[in-house]
Amino acid sequence: MPPDEIADRDDQVRQTVEQILSDVDTRGDAALRDYSERFDQWSPDSFRLSADDIASCYEELSDQVIGDIKFAQEQIRNFARAQKDALLDVEIETLPGVTLGHKNLPVNSVGCYVPGGKYPMVASAHMSVVTAKVAGVKRIIASAPPYDGRVSAAIVVAMDLAGADEMYCLGGVQAVAAMALGTDSIAAVDMIVGPGNAYVAEAKRQLFGRVGIDLLAGPTETLVIADDSVDGELCAADLLGQAEHGPTSPAILLTDSEQLARDTMTEIDRQLQVLPTADIAGKAWSDYGQVIVCDDAEEMVRIADEIASEHVQVMTRDPDYFLQNMSNYGALFLGPETNVSYGDKVIGTNHTLPTRKAARYTGGLWVGKFIKTCTYQRITEAASVQVGEYCSRLCDLEGFMGHKEQADIRLRRYKGAGSG
Repeated sequence: MPPDEIADRDDQVRQTVEQILSDVDTRGDAALRDYSERFDQWSPDSFRLSADDIASCYEELSDQVIGDIKFAQEQIRNFARAQKDALLDVEIETLPGVTLGHKNLPVNSVGCYVPGGKYPMVASAHMSVVTAKVAGVKRIIASAPPYDGRVSAAIVVAMDLAGADEMYCLGGVQAVAAMALGTDSIAAVDMIVGPGNAYVAEAKRQLFGRVGIDLLAGPTETLVIADDSVDGELCAADLLGQAEHGPTSPAILLTDSEQLARDTMTEIDRQLQVLPTADIAGKAWSDYGQVIVCDDAEEMVRIADEIASEHVQVMTRDPDYFLQNMSNYGALFLGPETNVSYGDKVIGTNHTLPTRKAARYTGGLWVGKFIKTCTYQRITEAASVQVGEYCSRLCDLEGFMGHKEQADIRLRRYKGAGSG
């Protein structure tokens, strides 16, 4: 797409989102219903799901499906717990009588958006709700659009099993607006998380600051790094498996084998003849696919870090070389035995990851995103005198005389008063 067309499209998205957010902020529930009817042809008596609504969703699913959802959530829960265990509160005496510390405090309320208009993204419920629950968030609400004109039973069951406190069947910008801004029927939250289309991403961007967000996710990206220890069939399957997310999803092969590059391109053409989602994956490959041939592993690391892809699948003789040397990626998938789909759906790592080169400065959604690390301090009178003398002079240096008096009043009171 030419740059001017991209700019026009982005401007249209921005203006549309700005209008919807303003309308929901002003008219509340009435605006939600108008947009839900317009965009999703969905206008139930209540957008919030009742206990009976949730129970009926369970009845629609087989024991196998429910068991599969439970298995996936347990893997995500286990890894999130391990991550949380790595977050330690700190308290240390940095000088005699000076105690500094920090506490890891969960956000009080979170809204989890679960996309489901094009595909019922059951896994997104696991990634956001389960992780927020492990973090200790007190109130978790979750919202997903209707799928094929009705509530998606699988998404609702996933949200319920994950531990959502409130569930809504409401989609798009209007759902994000309702959770972030609040209406008469939906109390506002402190943070919004979850993937979505360009409109949802823009809504999160515009709302950031009023609420917290996880990250701004663009189209799914995949980078396959491979050498001749694997074949073109495997590389093609892994590239197309992520290209099916959408027609603007980049899929890149990075290899030091020209033969593998050619074999992979041939295999992609063949597999597109039989892949049920070939219309989407084929468009993504045609418009955003790349094959890059490098001289060696060192060059592949350099180029991979420049690309800073959301997903990086490494299928080489020594995949740990890339783990040890790469610095810009959303998630690594090491060896031909694993793949991005495992991460997307079930293995336990989170699938909400940075795109559009954001991996240069952030990782993806994890339990720590729902936790605030907040500092505190306490000191003795003697320590207040020691620190206060430095503080008084430094405030004077900057011309902050009110700050200086905060130190000076303590110097007057505590100096010569003993250690306290």
